Amino acid sequence: MHQIKLKRNINMKNRLKKASLAAIVLCAGYSFLNSAQAQTTGWGEGAKLQDAEVVVEKDRKIELPRASRNYQKFAVVQPEPGERNVRYRFNDYRLEDQDVDLQVRVLTIKQDELTKLYGNYVKAGIGNYGTLYLKGYFHNKRSNVASYGADVSHITSARGPVDGRNSAVTNSAINLNGESYLQGLTLGGKLGYGRDKYHFYGYSPVQETTVDRDTISQVFNRVHAEGYMHNHGAGMPLLFKAGLNVNYLNDRYDMRETNIAAKLNTEYGLDDVSAFKVDADLSVVSHKDSASVGRTMFKLHPQYERQLNAIRLSIGANVAYTSDTVNDARKFNVYPTVRVGVEPIKDNLLIYAGIGGDLQRVTLYQLTQENPFLAPNVRVADQNKGLEVYGGMQANIANFVHLTGRVAYQNLRNMYFYNNSASDSTKFDLVYDDGVTNVLNIYGEATFNYSDELRIGLKADYNKYSTATLEQPFHRPELMASVFATYNFYDKILFNSELYYIGSSFGRITRPDGTFVLRETDTIVDLNLKADYRFSNRFTTFLMVNNLFAQKYERFVNYPNKSINLIGGVSYSF
Repeated sequence: MHQIKLKRNINMKNRLKKASLAAIVLCAGYSFLNSAQAQTTGWGEGAKLQDAEVVVEKDRKIELPRASRNYQKFAVVQPEPGERNVRYRFNDYRLEDQDVDLQVRVLTIKQDELTKLYGNYVKAGIGNYGTLYLKGYFHNKRSNVASYGADVSHITSARGPVDGRNSAVTNSAINLNGESYLQGLTLGGKLGYGRDKYHFYGYSPVQETTVDRDTISQVFNRVHAEGYMHNHGAGMPLLFKAGLNVNYLNDRYDMRETNIAAKLNTEYGLDDVSAFKVDADLSVVSHKDSASVGRTMFKLHPQYERQLNAIRLSIGANVAYTSDTVNDARKFNVYPTVRVGVEPIKDNLLIYAGIGGDLQRVTLYQLTQENPFLAPNVRVADQNKGLEVYGGMQANIANFVHLTGRVAYQNLRNMYFYNNSASDSTKFDLVYDDGVTNVLNIYGEATFNYSDELRIGLKADYNKYSTATLEQPFHRPELMASVFATYNFYDKILFNSELYYIGSSFGRITRPDGTFVLRETDTIVDLNLKADYRFSNRFTTFLMVNNLFAQKYERFVNYPNKSINLIGGVSYSF
């Protein structure tokens, strides 16, 4: 009951306050309206201003009392230190487990592992004609510092195509090689020894019973030493390659030949499209058999090369000197050289043409490798290519087919030919055309490479000889051609084959009465096959079949070749 009365009194007081506030507002509003009305009436039309005087006094001074200043600093009371207990609260927030299994895979490139390299292998085999086949190759593994190795070979046939052991042949060799790779420079060298044994079995059948085997044997000992150096590196303006060769040969008939040859090739790049080249050759031959002969040859070939868009131009001269006296040899020679190459399709088609000449060194070291049945005391001369006009092309088709072709017309002096000796038809003399021998040469080659599995090729070399005084270009066939193929069957079986053709040639035989007769050699068609079966990366067996058509053809007059020859064996790599 008391609470009800208290509420009523409070409500009454609120009402009185509101009524008083309303009255004050109304009075103020009325006064404002009257004042506004009086102003409107006093300043309206017909109202007049009354005269009044306003007096302004300037003598009154306003004086303010002096303020007192307090220089005392406020004292800040330091709070009393007290213990503060600070509480830290750590909340572990965890995300709810997800039902989705996220698998993150990092893409990487697998590093190709280097295939294991076997730097050594040995091969051994046997065959008919009492043939023993041995070969070995030994080399260091991968290295960017040096490369070195050795190879050995021994192939012998106890019997041959004529009179059993009287036509036996043996070829043995051992070679060492090495290179050292320095900063911008490569140093290298080779050293080799070879021993070749043959027999002069080109006698007539009537002589078989009277031939002493020891008197028809021939043995060549060969020593070859070479040292070279060349620089390399991008941006080098001057590139060079220098080498020194020493070849030594002797035979069973006390013939000795030593050839010391030095060679220097330099190229200086003038800018990105032109260069100046200089090639120099020096060869000194000392030959001794029934007489001692010294032969010196020097060549200097400066040339300027320039690239004009797709055209490559080379201009120079070949200056050569020889001390030969055979067939009244020309000693001092100058050959202008010009070559123009056009590359209409870069890296795929090259067409070139030019003129030039050269002096080519000829030694018994190379001649006895080509024909081991040379007679003693033969005279050797350098071959002088006085003029050569040539043109050719090189092409790549779809990176599988490679084509090469060349046509040349040559004028040659002291071009050598083999002819049966007048005193002994089982041996061959070197004969020279008395004058200029003109040669038309056409060469072509085509190869097809499909990955590392299949390779097929064709080569053809045609030479049309026009001699000045010789009846025939003795023992130089016009056409030589070959077709070859290799096939790799799943890196398990490797096939090699070669079918080659050699046209017939002529030799002149001197009869006992002093007359001559021309003898034509056989046209040779031969097929050689080889197959390797790999049991593992280390162990392989092989079979070689030579002269599959079993023809006893003659490459040189009176010297028939072996019939079918089979050799089988094994090889081991380590």
